[in-house]
Amino acid sequence: MHKMFFKMVLVFLIAFVSAFLGRKIGLNEQQALSLGVFMCSVCGTLFFWEFRLSFAFLGISALILTKTIDIENLIKFSSLEVILFLVGMMVVVAVMKESGFFAWIVELILRMENLTARKFVLVISLVSAILSATTGEVVSIIFMVAAIFEICDYFEVDSLPYIIISVFATNIGSAATVLGNPIGILIATKSGLTGEDFMVKALPLSLLCLFAMIGVIMVWYRKSLNEFDKKIKELGANEILIRLITVPIGKELRTALWIFAISVALISVSHRFEVLFGLENNSVLLTIPLIMAAIIMIWKHEKARDFIEKDVEWWSLLFFMLLFAQAGTLKFTGATDVFAQRLTELAHGNREILLGLILWVSSIGSSIMDNVVIVVAFIPIIHGLGDTVKNIEVFWWALLFGGCLGGNITLVGSTANIIAAGLFEKEKRKKIGFGRWLGVGLVIGFMTTAIIWVALLVLPVHR
Repeated sequence: MHKMFFKMVLVFLIAFVSAFLGRKIGLNEQQALSLGVFMCSVCGTLFFWEFRLSFAFLGISALILTKTIDIENLIKFSSLEVILFLVGMMVVVAVMKESGFFAWIVELILRMENLTARKFVLVISLVSAILSATTGEVVSIIFMVAAIFEICDYFEVDSLPYIIISVFATNIGSAATVLGNPIGILIATKSGLTGEDFMVKALPLSLLCLFAMIGVIMVWYRKSLNEFDKKIKELGANEILIRLITVPIGKELRTALWIFAISVALISVSHRFEVLFGLENNSVLLTIPLIMAAIIMIWKHEKARDFIEKDVEWWSLLFFMLLFAQAGTLKFTGATDVFAQRLTELAHGNREILLGLILWVSSIGSSIMDNVVIVVAFIPIIHGLGDTVKNIEVFWWALLFGGCLGGNITLVGSTANIIAAGLFEKEKRKKIGFGRWLGVGLVIGFMTTAIIWVALLVLPVHR
């Protein structure tokens, strides 16, 4: 109780100090209040994760009652388009899971011929990244950890290095497409970037980071890999097939695969349809998951209610929506314009320095708190930079990769990390040491962020 009381006092103290300092840098009363409320929600989320929705509810209530924002703008800034997109994709992923798609992926991994430790690392890295880019980081890591436990238990080797590798690949892959991470669709809708932009500009950089990560991992975990190779020679790779649970590719799985493939394909080229039919930017991108979800609920009408009630993560979606509205209040009151001006002054108007600040602050910030919080805070600031800096697209890519890659630095850096740690603790009855993760996490996180930094500075396509 004493510890909780201390944390609560610290939350309100940080919020008060933030508002006070805001006044010192030129914020008016409403701007300072919106900053204080936002910081209260952010710190409340960081210190009391299980109560994050309560802080979001209280923060919104405070903003409305103090007339810092009105109902109309509250709804405007809650980003309902992002929420609906995520709802649709969650239904699509739910039917994929029910049809046996992910169990089938696990089976394919387990059936690898001429298995070696390094081949295993390459495969789990690629599959983790692909699943993350197409289904989201949470779904990807749940099924990859199950596959890793299966193989490592058979060969009697420590599964932790391979779980960490899978998490790294998952976080890197989540930046490759608009589907991989909630911050991807959030940035797309707020910046005007399309699914095609992600495929052309984000995917190649993600692949570059992924293969750089694999190269470092091969050296970092060489002792574990050598031990794995010895076990494979002792037990024989083919004997693992005895443990397989065969997943037949029946009509249901084929139908789910077609729905999934069509969804990904249409999202990738959605901007082409918008241009062809003269539609608003990202309108097709946002409606594709809803159309596919509608088709699924007609096809699986007897389970339609379950898809919405059980497979849609309403707790997180409500939190996102209210956090978006609080960040929008910073924009509504003009606070973010002041921040953008101060940030530009700090960088002396230099685009390269501004780029580095956004990339590294978002990366390091995402290593200690949810990347959605970091991205939500930066979005209105980047919008504010548009008044003083030309062509701000490169800053959106910096924010995307900073938010995704920084998650690899610490054990609590992303949702995928936390889920993997929980599954490991449940399965092995022991915790992952914070220091054991931090050592390799710092190397991978900083290396991949540095790669993106250089790429965004020198590649003309991102300028």
